[in-house]
Amino acid sequence: MNTAVPAAGAKAPMTREEKRVILASSLGTVFEWYDFYLYGSLAAIIAVHFFSGVNPTAGFIFALLAFAAGFAVRPFGALVFGRLGDLVGRKYTFLVTIVLMGASTFLVGILPTYESIGMIAPIILIILRLLQGLALGGEYGGAATYVAEHAPHGRRGFFTSWIQTTATMGLFLSLLVILGVRTALGEEAFRAWGWRIPFLISIVLLAVSVWIRMQLHESPAFKKMKEEGKGSKSPLKESFGQWANLKLVLLALFGLAAGQAVVWYTGQFYALFFLTQTLKVEANSANIMIAIALLLATPFFVFWGWLSDKIGRKPIILAGCLIAALTYFPIFKAITHYANPALERAQAEAPVTVIADPAACSFQFNPVGTSSFTSSCDIVKSFLARNSVNYDNQAAPAGTVAKVRIGKDEFESFEGAGMDKAAFTARSAELNKSLTQSIRDHGYPAGANPAEVNKPMVVFFLFILVLYVTMVYGPIAAMLVEMFPTRIRYTSMSLPYHIGNGWFGGFLPPVAFAVVAATGNIYDGLWYPIIIALMTLVVGALFVRETKDNDINA
Repeated sequence: MNTAVPAAGAKAPMTREEKRVILASSLGTVFEWYDFYLYGSLAAIIAVHFFSGVNPTAGFIFALLAFAAGFAVRPFGALVFGRLGDLVGRKYTFLVTIVLMGASTFLVGILPTYESIGMIAPIILIILRLLQGLALGGEYGGAATYVAEHAPHGRRGFFTSWIQTTATMGLFLSLLVILGVRTALGEEAFRAWGWRIPFLISIVLLAVSVWIRMQLHESPAFKKMKEEGKGSKSPLKESFGQWANLKLVLLALFGLAAGQAVVWYTGQFYALFFLTQTLKVEANSANIMIAIALLLATPFFVFWGWLSDKIGRKPIILAGCLIAALTYFPIFKAITHYANPALERAQAEAPVTVIADPAACSFQFNPVGTSSFTSSCDIVKSFLARNSVNYDNQAAPAGTVAKVRIGKDEFESFEGAGMDKAAFTARSAELNKSLTQSIRDHGYPAGANPAEVNKPMVVFFLFILVLYVTMVYGPIAAMLVEMFPTRIRYTSMSLPYHIGNGWFGGFLPPVAFAVVAATGNIYDGLWYPIIIALMTLVVGALFVRETKDNDINA
């Protein structure tokens, strides 16, 4: 454990070099996050171009899982580049990660689609996503460590909070570029080929980022450690093979990073997916509202980082987890009320019930795109999930053909097992036509009516969601850095951060959508971030110690 140092050094002035370190690290990381977020922002369009070999519902979920693949590999990037950063240095690792990220993103922009080269297209896309994830796995720990090791004692929360703004600013930049290209080309051209331009632009950002990183000098704490011969010969073994440090890694994961991650991804990514896929708000409008909320909330990253230097990191992070868990349901219901009131009215006035044998109902998406839903239950639930229709489940006797009741209308599904493709397609089209007519007659809209979207109120609730993000994310870089000694800091802090954000956070959208499709309630996906946030609240409150007064040179 790091030991506390006197508070006398807390007001050391910021030097010119320290300002340059913060600026250079922050700008470079903004560009990396821009690269990484392009895919998430364009997931629906990418699904059409690279996963068109499956049905639309499975295609979109498959695209989300390809997005999540980049997150899944981030812990391995943390191990590879964390070890490199602890052995060779922070600056060298910076350069490797930025080049790998930028090159992978550029290649997505020139990658042929499924229609051109078949299954090879999504395979290559996923490989590029994995390379992006590896790079990002090494980037964040290096940036946070590098800035913290330059910061004067007593101001690490404030200094590192600038790094914390970069993820949101990277997303904000990606949304701005997408919006600009979309507006300039028009929706049809953008969907056909214009979506590639934001990826191609990354080559310019790569050149700027490399130039910025080349101007930096090695971290003084790392240089001092090397000069004194105190570096670790085996950062991985020392970080995870010794219980004293492994215990800290586990506490950092379950008592900090996991809850921070789900709050973060709920407030930014899941909110965007909810607007566009569930509430069917027009993509441009949804992106603009998210961008405004991000712009308004971003200064609070720095505020919470500054405040954590005064009152501690732990109370702010855990308070963010608690408030988010308590308010997610009412906030997302409010977003529905203001973004798609017609859908809200239809849910209240025309309840839908699926009457089926529970044993015949399976999960409503296929993560690898190889299965088809052919049972009578799966057929109607798949339709309802695609159309954002809430439904109750009513058990029927074994072997019963599923029915769906919409208001007073009742429709019988059919068993598709054993049917040839042409017959199944024709029968599905006939049933879908009848169900579509019924849900429209009962007020379920095909999409959110732009005239009914109360944009100021939607932005307000999106701002609240991002405000929670700033609470949990603003102070966490300083806290993770302060938990571990210099010789293994890069490795030790990177792994729990990227397992938390890569796995707990990155898999939030597909897990949440899966839960919604299985239960029939568009809000039930929120149980995932709520449960994880509450777990972090309990573990953090009971077992994680405050770190703001730790000596990070120990």
